[in-house]
Amino acid sequence: MSRTAVTTGAGATRTTAAGRMGALARAELTLLGRSRATLAAAVFVPLAMPFMLRSNVDQMNLKGTGLTVGSILLPSSIGFSLLFAVYSSLVNVYTARREELVLKRLRTGELGDVEILVGAALPSVATGLAQCVILTVAYEVTLGVGAPEAPHLVLLGLLLAFITWPALAAVTASFSRSVEGAQLAATPLTLVSLVGSGTFIPLETLPDGMASFCELLPLTPVITLIRGGWTGHLSAHDTTGALVTAVAWTVIAVFAVRRWFRWEPRR
Repeated sequence: MSRTAVTTGAGATRTTAAGRMGALARAELTLLGRSRATLAAAVFVPLAMPFMLRSNVDQMNLKGTGLTVGSILLPSSIGFSLLFAVYSSLVNVYTARREELVLKRLRTGELGDVEILVGAALPSVATGLAQCVILTVAYEVTLGVGAPEAPHLVLLGLLLAFITWPALAAVTASFSRSVEGAQLAATPLTLVSLVGSGTFIPLETLPDGMASFCELLPLTPVITLIRGGWTGHLSAHDTTGALVTAVAWTVIAVFAVRRWFRWEPRR
């Protein structure tokens, strides 16, 4: 029996949700390959950013923080992938498909609203996941980061991130009036996350008041869980706090999509 369709006794074919989303994901992957600018931003920027960060990390005073160069660079690099390969690229995708009336036409077929959003997001999520694997292998070879001490925390962080950031991209796209303005709309959250979520500057090196504020940003709990999962130095209190914050952002992002996502062009 086909995984993407079920044949009824009358000879008709009823597609499955997985099959419909898979077909949409393949179409989006084809379009991603044709857009050189989006492809470069999604694939090459996250892989290049760690090289820019390395010199900055080498100059940090990490004594007393329990951190190493590898434990800083790896979670930060995963954060770059989430911001550029997933979030920024999906803001473009959702905005472009809405303005081209693709989303409106898809809603008249078998695809449900969730299937449309998930199917469109799958190529970007797969790209981000592939980059996480590549970066992990690269840092193991070059810096000897080793296996995570608490792999369940790493998996939880990635799972929540791959739900939250596509949803945040959909919310951002809702307020983007054009494809040209999509990246401008994505810039504030991207910059705030880069500066305040422990990617460029670990929270352990920040003053307590500023670190406490930065802990509430949507990318921070992901970085915290991944970094703590790798080092094994994350306390039960900090783990609980990161999980609560991450789940809260997931709930907020999903609610915001249901409430404000626009299927019609913004004209």
